[in-house]
Amino acid sequence: MDILNDTDFMAIFIDMFRELPCLWQINHPHYKNQTKRKAALDQLLEFVKQVIPTADTTYLKILIGGLRSSYLREHKKVQDSQRSGAADDIYVPRMWYYDRLHFLAGQTEPRSSLSSLLSTLPSPPAEASDAQHGPSRQQHVEEPSLSQGSLSQEVAGPSRLPDIQVPPLHPQRESGRKRSTLEEAAIGLFWKATEALTAPHTVEEDFAGIIA
Repeated sequence: MDILNDTDFMAIFIDMFRELPCLWQINHPHYKNQTKRKAALDQLLEFVKQVIPTADTTYLKILIGGLRSSYLREHKKVQDSQRSGAADDIYVPRMWYYDRLHFLAGQTEPRSSLSSLLSTLPSPPAEASDAQHGPSRQQHVEEPSLSQGSLSQEVAGPSRLPDIQVPPLHPQRESGRKRSTLEEAAIGLFWKATEALTAPHTVEEDFAGIIA
């Protein structure tokens, strides 16, 4: 059943709602009195249950909220069209009960803007901010590891040392497993270079290294 299109029911319901200002008039002394508001909702609920026996307080609040939102949205469209200055372009509300809800005009609670809300929040200290965000990506990249430059310095030696191509290491954006594999490969190359330095050489090899 589309209760909003039941003209007899909605006409009575809206009239009853208007007679309970503690539910809609924001300046009413009982507007924030939960006891008074609950008593008013119970009165409306008794009437609604005559048409919808399964209705409860949650259903009633949804119905009231839907009426308020629909009216305020249509009312804004009317006001915007009136400010445009064109008489032929005045918006005509589509809700048949629009005029019955005129008592809701201007009954909206002001909402704090986001900027004013943020201005009331204390600024976090620098230490807490750094701890929260953690190390930067650059700091993460510069973690201790075997770099190409350090390997080159450790294996540098006489000209007879055979050329060794050390693969560049890029620890950033690499998983722990892949980074360990690259480091193991670099360490293996390092030991090969060390063996080349300590291995005995023949006279022919030394002579070849001098004239190279």
